[in-house]
Amino acid sequence: MWLDEALTVNIARQPLHLIPGLLRHDGAPPLYYVVLHVWMKLFGTSDLGARSLSGVIGVLSLPAAWAAGYQVGSQSWRPANSVGDRGAPDAPSPEAGLLAPSREQAGRQVAWTATLLVASSPFAVYYDTEARMYSLVILLSALGVVAYVAILRKPTVLNALALAAVTCGLEYSHYWALYLVATAAVGTAFFARAGARARSFRVALLALGVGTCAFLPWVPTFLFQLHHTGTPWATPADFTALVYTFTQFAGGDSDAGRALALVLAFLGLLAIAGSALDDRRVVLDLRTRPGVRAPALLAVGTLLVAVIAGKLSGSTFADRYSAVILIPCLLVVAYGVTVLAGRRVRQGVVALAVVLGLAASVPNAFLTRTQAGQVASAILARAAAGDVVAFCPDQLGPAVSRELGYRLDEVAFPRADPPEIVNWVDYASTVEHASVSRFVKLVVSRAGPAGTIWYVWAPGYLNFGNDCQAIANGLAESRPQQGVVAERGSDTPFEIFEGENLYRYPS
Repeated sequence: MWLDEALTVNIARQPLHLIPGLLRHDGAPPLYYVVLHVWMKLFGTSDLGARSLSGVIGVLSLPAAWAAGYQVGSQSWRPANSVGDRGAPDAPSPEAGLLAPSREQAGRQVAWTATLLVASSPFAVYYDTEARMYSLVILLSALGVVAYVAILRKPTVLNALALAAVTCGLEYSHYWALYLVATAAVGTAFFARAGARARSFRVALLALGVGTCAFLPWVPTFLFQLHHTGTPWATPADFTALVYTFTQFAGGDSDAGRALALVLAFLGLLAIAGSALDDRRVVLDLRTRPGVRAPALLAVGTLLVAVIAGKLSGSTFADRYSAVILIPCLLVVAYGVTVLAGRRVRQGVVALAVVLGLAASVPNAFLTRTQAGQVASAILARAAAGDVVAFCPDQLGPAVSRELGYRLDEVAFPRADPPEIVNWVDYASTVEHASVSRFVKLVVSRAGPAGTIWYVWAPGYLNFGNDCQAIANGLAESRPQQGVVAERGSDTPFEIFEGENLYRYPS
């Protein structure tokens, strides 16, 4: 487990009443941590035990994706002779040969395509194999689509409560859900003004509001995190994130991922602007098709709001945060198959997307995320009682400490705290005012003349400058018999996300 996973498990394994306080210094909402706490009580805290929660949630996302796809496909259906928004639905088409599936066919085509795309999604597979909240966010966003469309069809109290519950769950799972809900609320308010379904949209808007009100008890903690934790390990994103997010959904920079991005972009274009002329020809309507405007605008609008809010608040962007819009994006892509009137063509395009998705997913499922295992094994092979393990930055601590079994004397820079949990409060300021020489003296003092010092470090972390190298130099002056045990990225089969160095300073 790399930093975020190990830190998540270390927080979730604490007594329930302590989790909110620990998260206050971490920067995340509590739902996934509470669910993981209960899960680990049943299945243990091993890598498999903790990660299996995300795996099970990922499997549950498949029927949720099917239901969301069916709802959107059938709800967005337009008769074969309707193009754009002009004229009555049954007016003669300007293109006499335009084809379209029936409502039931459209619903099932989008449902099965969405299910296959989620099942083979490199993005979803990655987070289904990681002990983090993103698989839960994907599941809840799919359920949110189902509940929202159900209200549009039948604005009952039960459907409204379902949407409110999902809204609340999303906001307690990840803060980017606030951008998603805000974007959905603005669009819903626009359609709630007047029209045949204005009442349904008003009920949906009320449900979004009730779900958000349930988040209010957590707001004081959220505001503290916003002002004191933030994301001190990176810089705010710019508008290139709009393109970057789409490529990450497709598998990133791998060859299969690039090819998949082209297929998904092709289907997305068909969904937004295409209409079938015959089995092999498609016409494009530059006014776009009304059926998928809503999920498309929801996805793009959420990203725009997130980037703007990040620039204003100084919060950064990470591709995993965009899990909140994975389902809307894939629903738009899945709707593109309804434009392909030829069955073989349609099945061929979907099969190609699935094969490319699986090809890009395999590395994500087996990726070595951190060098912590190699580093910890090297330490445990020669460590003895009285040895000290030092970390710089402290962000390397949770993963390595977990592998060490918390059996040695461990200390992390900049706070000189135990390494199990990273305290992100006023992090940049803490690093700036931390003393390298004082930390070196502390480590040497705790090791004493008989203890070996093991130093785990890596360069390049934001705000740390040359501090970690300076600590290595300071330890070398005190213990000239320095030995390089492991170096960043050595002896590993994959490019490691979290690489690190291990230096040994004998007694």
